[in-house]
Amino acid sequence: MGQLPPHLELQRSRVSCNKDAPIHTESIQYSGAYASMGIDNSSRLDRFSNNFRVEVVRLNEDDMEFDMIGIDAAIANSFRRILIAELPTMAIEKVLIANNTSIIQDEVLAHRLGLVPIQNDQPNEKNTIVFKLHVQCKRGSPRITVKSDALKWLPNGSELVKETRNATSDSSSKPETYTYFCCSQETIPEFVKNPIIPKYPDIIIAKLGPGQEIELEAYAVKGIRKTHAKWSPVATAWYRMLPEVVLLEDIEDDLAEELKSKCPVNLFDIEDLGKGRRATVARPRACTLCRECIRGDDWEKRVALHRVKDHFIFTIESTGALPPEVLFI
Repeated sequence: MGQLPPHLELQRSRVSCNKDAPIHTESIQYSGAYASMGIDNSSRLDRFSNNFRVEVVRLNEDDMEFDMIGIDAAIANSFRRILIAELPTMAIEKVLIANNTSIIQDEVLAHRLGLVPIQNDQPNEKNTIVFKLHVQCKRGSPRITVKSDALKWLPNGSELVKETRNATSDSSSKPETYTYFCCSQETIPEFVKNPIIPKYPDIIIAKLGPGQEIELEAYAVKGIRKTHAKWSPVATAWYRMLPEVVLLEDIEDDLAEELKSKCPVNLFDIEDLGKGRRATVARPRACTLCRECIRGDDWEKRVALHRVKDHFIFTIESTGALPPEVLFI
C-alpha cells in the first residue's frame, strides 16, 4: 500500500485547530477516497486488529483513564453509550414500608434508597437481594441521621410476615414472608468473602426526630440504565481525542518566555541551551485546546495544534457498584 502526501495524510489523520475554528473534522471512511493515487482506504478487519490497542494510564478504585488507539469516533462513542445505558447492575427497585413516621414521604424515601450503589461484583438475575432498615429515635433523644450503613443484608430473604385472612391456618407452620430463598445467599461462593453491602456507608437517607421510626425492607434487582438512572454503573464516561502540539520553528529567548506564559495549563517548558533558551512541549496530553498559544500576531506560524482522529483518551468514573476495570472489560 502506497503512502499519502504529507498534506493529505495530515487532513486524514488530524483535526487542525486554528485560532478561529477547527478544520478537517470529518472522518474519511469512503474506501475509494484515494483510489486515484492507488491507495486503498477501505476498513479491513486484519488492519483493525493490527492497529487497535488499549493502554491503561490511570486506574484506582473509582475511576480509570486509558487510551483507545486505532479506532473511529463512532466506535469510541458506542463504548461510551454501552457503559452508560446497557451494563446491568443491582439497585433497589421495591420497598416494603412497615412503618415510617419520619417527615420524608414513603415514595421519596424509596427513591433515595434506589440511588444507593450496591456493591456486588457478581449480580445474578435469578436472585433478589433483600435489605432491612430499622432505625428508631427514642423520645428525649437528640435527632439522628440515618445513613446507608443502616441497610442490613438479609441473606435468607424477607423477614416481614405476610398478613393472612385465613384464621384456620396451622399455627405451627412457618410464617409466609414476601420472598423465599431455597438456600441462604451466604452459601454462594461469590458472597462468602464479599458480603453484599452499600458501597458508601455514609450516604444520608433520612433524619429522625424524637419518637420517629423507619422500618422497611428493600429489594434490589438487576437492571440497566435504559430503564432507570439508578441502574447506571458509571457516574460519567467520556472521551476526547489526543491533543498534539507541534512547534513549527525554534522559539527562543523572549518569545519562549511569552509562549510559556500564554498557556493556562503550563504546557510548555523552557530548555536552557547554555547560549540561550528554547521552548519545548513538555505536557502535550494536558492541552485543553484553548488556543491561547496561537492567538496574536504570527503565532499560528510558530505553533500548530492538532487532535489525533484515531487516538482517544477515555475516562470512566464508576458509581461504586462495579470496579471501573470490570465495567470496560
